[in-house]
Amino acid sequence: MASPPASYQPIAESLLDVDKAFYDELAANPEDRELVERFVLPIRSGRAWEVPAGYLCRVITPDGPQCGDFNVWNRHNPRERLWAARTRQLQGAHVTRYDRLWSTLPYMRPLVTITNDSLSWYGEDEDGARVHDLLGSRCDPYINRILTNEDFDFHCHSNLTRAVLPYGLTEFDVHDVLNIFTVTGLNDQDQYYMKPSPAKAGDFFEFFAEQDLLCALSNCPAGDLSVPFWGPDATDPIDVCRPLAVEVYRPPRQVTDGWSPPPCSAYRGLHGLTLR
Repeated sequence: MASPPASYQPIAESLLDVDKAFYDELAANPEDRELVERFVLPIRSGRAWEVPAGYLCRVITPDGPQCGDFNVWNRHNPRERLWAARTRQLQGAHVTRYDRLWSTLPYMRPLVTITNDSLSWYGEDEDGARVHDLLGSRCDPYINRILTNEDFDFHCHSNLTRAVLPYGLTEFDVHDVLNIFTVTGLNDQDQYYMKPSPAKAGDFFEFFAEQDLLCALSNCPAGDLSVPFWGPDATDPIDVCRPLAVEVYRPPRQVTDGWSPPPCSAYRGLHGLTLR
């Protein structure tokens, strides 16, 4: 039996209608880009950084599989940030090349477009799981306390909180994440599960900044998720924790000539109110 069609069906030439040729050109010939920043996130750490509109950013597993929890905001307005739920509806519960990460209301526009993904081959596995997850949220010390009756300060929520403090943000600004390199799904009881990351040394996830961005990434303390972090078989997974790397590039100017950041939603925001 065929699956039901997606409920969110756009008209032609909407913002969901991606110009694949443009993003293919951005992804091609990486040797023609200018590297403007590179850094490594040690295990169980977090970091925030800026990506100017029109630039490319790549998250890399330099030493082998490792999961990372990603947040992103408009650099000039942190109220505009990733809306994971709407992105799931518009793109899918897992994202890959040509998908976009969408911002919150009332802005409702792309923050990034994914230009390249070395794990795009993964598709759907025998359990129905996929990679680069928007289904789940970040691990956090509050749920850890509930599950274990113990405190641990280096969950992804805490890593992201520390990362954004220099930018004037707090844990109230940390939001639901994109779990990069993470394989997840829903079991027969409709419950969330995670599987070991398939990433190898040198795998990457790359995106194009549709706006001036503030990004933050947590190097997940659960490592590659091959060791249970909670439950009866839980143990400290520090031996399967590895670094992550981030690179920011300026693409050739001839590629981005004529491009401009997408506008906010044109809805006037009256919500049925009558102006007198």
